[in-house]
Amino acid sequence: MLPAHETSMTREEALAYRLTFRECLIGERDFYFRVLMIVVPMVIQNTLSNIVGLLDNVMVGRLGTLPMSAVAIVNQLMFVFYLCIFGALSGAGIFSTQYFGKGDLEGVRHTIRFKLIVAGLICTGALLIFLFMGPQLIGSYIAADTAAADAAETMALARTYLAIMLVGLFPFGLTQVYAGAMRESGQTTLPMVASITAMIVNFIFNALLIFGLLGFPRLGVAGAAIATVLSRFVETGIVVIMGHRDQAKYGFFTGLYRNFRIPRAMIWPILSKSAPLFANEFLWSMGQASLMQAYSVRGIEVIAALNIANTISQIFNEIFFSIGVSSGIVTGQELGANRLVSARRSAFRIAALSVATTFVMGTLLFIVAPFVPHIYNTEPEIRLLASEMIRIIAITTPFMSVANVSYFILRSGGKTLITFLFDSCFMWVVSMPMAYVLTRYTGLDIRTIFFAICMNDAIKALLGFILIKRGAWVKNIVAD
Repeated sequence: MLPAHETSMTREEALAYRLTFRECLIGERDFYFRVLMIVVPMVIQNTLSNIVGLLDNVMVGRLGTLPMSAVAIVNQLMFVFYLCIFGALSGAGIFSTQYFGKGDLEGVRHTIRFKLIVAGLICTGALLIFLFMGPQLIGSYIAADTAAADAAETMALARTYLAIMLVGLFPFGLTQVYAGAMRESGQTTLPMVASITAMIVNFIFNALLIFGLLGFPRLGVAGAAIATVLSRFVETGIVVIMGHRDQAKYGFFTGLYRNFRIPRAMIWPILSKSAPLFANEFLWSMGQASLMQAYSVRGIEVIAALNIANTISQIFNEIFFSIGVSSGIVTGQELGANRLVSARRSAFRIAALSVATTFVMGTLLFIVAPFVPHIYNTEPEIRLLASEMIRIIAITTPFMSVANVSYFILRSGGKTLITFLFDSCFMWVVSMPMAYVLTRYTGLDIRTIFFAICMNDAIKALLGFILIKRGAWVKNIVAD
């Protein structure tokens, strides 16, 4: 049994407290109810988002392989921006979660103000980079041996798509600030509703503008971009308006702009946690973009197959991704309330839950792998390659889930430098050199290379388990 005076325990006493194997794996009903209240809205939101993303992908895919590849290239570049926003806001989010667990709403407001400033700076920087360097970045994904006509068409389509997507940068950043604060307080329903509404808007206008239905102009990839931007503004409007209107649930938004200041004493602690997370997400996302670029030297067909495989796999892997995010929220609130033993116990239970879900979803993904790529209007060899890549992802999902939940647990205790080494440094020291060498200097089949890169998550999973077990992350960083 947990000691009655847990909140008065020192960190050393909490780490010395021995947890039984059973309580690390199996929790009480209240524990799972609490986790499910956080996870279920995120799973619904993100699964529907991925399904809509799949439908978007299929719609663009109906236009042909080159439009699908052009959109995939731009989305990979935008992915770097998305993760930069995510990483930069996550450092303040650690404090926000622990302040909420402590019951300090003014502390939560200070972290939100910090996020607003940072999001604005990153959106401005991204806008300038994409405006002036967009063509060069797109060109790096088009293999040198691509036919000149195909290369020119892919470049033109990608530039058109990117130019429109830039309009949605600032709404996306603002949404992440508001929705992130809601999730960190354990309120995940409104972000879910906003996201679902935006997805419906996106899907409807995709159909109307890509194919020119009901009298709308047939705009192709430009229509897909316009639909996405419209959905961004809808989502932002919902979370901002409802966030300020419902003061009972979101009291931390009350007075947010009335006295827009951040105590000087808070700036460095937040920056010191945010900088490694920003660097981590930037370098990790750049690593993902570089991985695709490494694969692309084997032909534009590989990009198309990867796009299909990743889009479909995300739907099945969404549960363990959401559980990973919830692990940071649950353990962060426990740490902020100084329930250090409970935080340790919750971390192991959520990790066990995450792995259990991957065996179920991974098996389902493996089974459907040969069938779902056939919904795409592309060459048979691309569909076959996509099916084989999906099965490789299905086999390696248990390792991915452990690595994912480890990242969020370590982050919840403010160990952002460790997460930097664990995540992006691993990417650039291990995965990227391996991909670069194998794709350029060996005759190995792309399937073998892809499997070798995915299996690197087994190493990360082992490292993550060791770091969680040692408990360096068990720390209340907002204690008086």
